[in-house]
Amino acid sequence: MKDSVRALAAEFKQFLSTRQEDDLTPAACSRAAAHMSEPPRTTATPERQDHLTVEFVRESKKSAKIVSSAAPVSEANTNTSAEAALIHDSSFSFKEPVMSDAEKQTLLNQIAEEIKACRRCPLGSTRLNAVPGEGNPNATLMFIGEGPGFDEDHKGRPFIGRAGQLLDKMIAAMGLKREDVFIANIAKCHPMVNPENPEAHGNDRAPNAGEIAVCRKFLERQIAAISPKYVVALGGVAAKALISDTNSLGALRGKFHTLHLDSVELKNPIKIIATFHPAALLRNPNWKKDAWADLQMVMAEMGLKRPQG
Repeated sequence: MKDSVRALAAEFKQFLSTRQEDDLTPAACSRAAAHMSEPPRTTATPERQDHLTVEFVRESKKSAKIVSSAAPVSEANTNTSAEAALIHDSSFSFKEPVMSDAEKQTLLNQIAEEIKACRRCPLGSTRLNAVPGEGNPNATLMFIGEGPGFDEDHKGRPFIGRAGQLLDKMIAAMGLKREDVFIANIAKCHPMVNPENPEAHGNDRAPNAGEIAVCRKFLERQIAAISPKYVVALGGVAAKALISDTNSLGALRGKFHTLHLDSVELKNPIKIIATFHPAALLRNPNWKKDAWADLQMVMAEMGLKRPQG
């Protein structure tokens, strides 16, 4: 005990010898004495400028404030300490912003206007109308084809010709309506064999890699905004582009894949299944049975039942 008192007295004497005259007021001396009576702290000394002391103080149930952590003062280490502390602080939570229905629709409208104004590839100069897509901004299911045809180019709406009429029947067979889903294409403008004659029927072709690359970012932003749980890729062109697989449609269909986007990070994973394009089913009705089997897989995942009658 006497040794402790002597050590404290020596430390206090050293403290007084380093103070200026103005520091020796009664109040200052009281603060100094109180300081000397405190137990030693484990904070870094002033000479150690390469460390800082941080502790996390919970201000309320809804917030966590960073005050100090023993970690080297480097950007990487400081961030690591802060992130680790926040993870272990049960009062801290992070939620991605959720858009309202109106905000979703506004964003989709904005993307549609950008598509209509786009001239980044030759299709923008030969089309009659861009075809952004349409449907429910909160759709659980999206149908994505390869590109608009004659009727779509003239009306500016997706899948409204003979292939679109068949797609409507396929959607109805699933127990849904066109208004329940969102319908779009990989290419947003009509790819034509002869661009100088947009009034000609049978002037359709598949979009090429360059055209797909230009339009892809628009489609990916639409997918991210809608955030569906399932996508049906109609035809080999859409399937290969969205599944990122060069295998044939026959090898891709009949099972679920994970949707891969290049320019947008998805909040939640999206399942995608490939099936035949309705135009192909019109040319070869024998494939309808296989296409229906693909749609039934989606129905089972979504808990849908085919309407009776």
